[in-house]
Amino acid sequence: MYSYFNRDLSWLSFNERVLQEAGRESLPLLERVNFLSIYSSNLDEFYRVRMPVLAALHKISKRKGTEIDAEIENEEYLQAREQIQQQQELYGKILTQDILPQLKNEGVDIIYNCDLPDAIQQPTTDYFLSQVMAFLQPLTITETTTFFPENNKLYFLISLGQDDELVVLNIPSDDLPRFFKVEDNGRQYIIFLDDVIRYNLDKVFTQQVNGCYSFKVTRDAEYDLKDEYNGDMADVLEKQLKKRDYGLATRFLHEPGLPLRTLHQISRLLGIREGSLMPGGRYHNLKDLASLPAEGAGLKIKRWPALRMNEMSNAPSLLNAIGNKDFLLNTPYQSYDMVLRFFNEAAIRAEVEEIYVSLYRVASDSKIVNALISAAKNGKKVNVLVELKARFDEANNIKWAKKLKAAGAKIIYSVTALKVHAKIALVKLRAGERMQYRGLLATGNFNENTARFYTDHILFTGNHDLLREMELVFIFLAKKQKPADTDVMPFEHLLVAQFNLQERFLEMVDEEIQNKRQGREAFITIKMNNLEEEVLINKLYEASNAGVKVQLIVRSICRLIPGVSGQSENISVTRIVDRYLEHGRIFIFCNNGSTNVYMGSADWMNRNIYHRIEVCFPIKNEEIKNQVISMINLQLRDNMQAVHLGTQLTNIPVKQNGEEAVSSQQMIYNLLHK
Repeated sequence: MYSYFNRDLSWLSFNERVLQEAGRESLPLLERVNFLSIYSSNLDEFYRVRMPVLAALHKISKRKGTEIDAEIENEEYLQAREQIQQQQELYGKILTQDILPQLKNEGVDIIYNCDLPDAIQQPTTDYFLSQVMAFLQPLTITETTTFFPENNKLYFLISLGQDDELVVLNIPSDDLPRFFKVEDNGRQYIIFLDDVIRYNLDKVFTQQVNGCYSFKVTRDAEYDLKDEYNGDMADVLEKQLKKRDYGLATRFLHEPGLPLRTLHQISRLLGIREGSLMPGGRYHNLKDLASLPAEGAGLKIKRWPALRMNEMSNAPSLLNAIGNKDFLLNTPYQSYDMVLRFFNEAAIRAEVEEIYVSLYRVASDSKIVNALISAAKNGKKVNVLVELKARFDEANNIKWAKKLKAAGAKIIYSVTALKVHAKIALVKLRAGERMQYRGLLATGNFNENTARFYTDHILFTGNHDLLREMELVFIFLAKKQKPADTDVMPFEHLLVAQFNLQERFLEMVDEEIQNKRQGREAFITIKMNNLEEEVLINKLYEASNAGVKVQLIVRSICRLIPGVSGQSENISVTRIVDRYLEHGRIFIFCNNGSTNVYMGSADWMNRNIYHRIEVCFPIKNEEIKNQVISMINLQLRDNMQAVHLGTQLTNIPVKQNGEEAVSSQQMIYNLLHK
């Protein structure tokens, strides 16, 4: 019987790894602050998406007669809360005892849980009176008051006068910057918007302020889409999104010191469950630290300029160059401009007749979508699969879908039970009596903003075999039928979830097992974001037991337990957290020395395997294949930013043992620079 890590505890282990970077003293101070911001943002999403699941299981497990193992479910819920509490304590220690004092030594005073220095009191008051006060909306709380705190919005709970009248006051951080900066005598003073208000409450209330406590409520982010619906899906989804911020409260985070009687009173009035009450710090939404307006030499890392791919950049026509040779673009090391140029050329070139593209998460000011709009207005047949159900990007995708439709593009939506997560684009050009194909297959979204800090790979190709199969994917998507309702299409080269992706991956692992048993060379190297699906994990366990060396680079969730005798003793799991977010998915199989390399959009998660359309693609070009293998080998050698995942979900630093120090992102940049 195989064993697995719990998915959610594994995710918290990853967030702990992010927190480790915030505590790393060799990093410039503002980079460490940025990792604190990332940690906070991740935790907010965990409470919106995963904590409701754990809480529901915890509640079910208490019922008598349930088939769920009550002890296990109880333990995982309680372990999650305990881990979060420990991490939050470490977070506060890193920020207040380490980073803030060092910033102060650099001339940056962040006013954190202390009085305002005399030198900045008047500028702060002037800012409050002229800019902040206009956005304040105090609300007295009584038994008959209707008040619904919005998701992750900031508020004060204030006690006034002799009768301890309760008032809720909004902190308008969506309307104003979270931080106010004053420079005085060469020093930078940075004040939270919260404190700008807190120190000027006497300008808002005439009664005595007895207590002022910050709080926020985090709400369940799920919404319900039925398989059958009337009207345009975008309109249906818009109505659902309006309900999202009114979901069940999963966390009531409050400032310490809030009197217990007052806490119970406000939680009862707001309908907050006792299990959702959680003490925090004085300040919430510390993801806003990413916008900290501090400046100073040496406070940030030196940026690496995106590299120019000369052969592509210098080509008179990118579409023609792709027809002659495959290219691989590696972001953010190399400039994303080539992707923009691909869509721009497709929009303007007279011989381009049709464009197909799948969009999952696009930039809010997307140049790519604007090119598609121009293409439609230029008379091209533009077919766009817009995945409206991309979590937290739904509103942006609805906006672009409407603009594309208005321009004349054909908009395709996926069925409600199936997300389209594939990152593919196809251009069809007329060359006399024949049609030529050009395409992009990617590991990440067509998003020029995230491409600046997500490591991804985009294959530019004119390979007719791959692109003809890509066209079949778009034909399937246009039918709006679930795979079970349609004939299975043949995919010989592409791996497509819902058709052959899981089956082919299992076959390739089996081939390594057979080769090892027959005394041939065998190994498996896989890089992905998340590893959860048990059928594929079990096959990797089987490979390990057959003696196949399995090296995994898994950034976040990993349910596979490495290094267990009789289960996974030949499997290692590496995590890399560095300046860029590791996002690419790469699959390498020895194949008896004729190495197979695949890339694509699919993690090995239940959702990717069973509930999404994903596309993975083979790398045919030997030069590109060798480049990919070189990059992966550098990551496996990383002994600075990498950790090994331990059998207890611990992040174990890689020992250098006198070896050359290897920071894989730096060395990949150097490799591509050459």
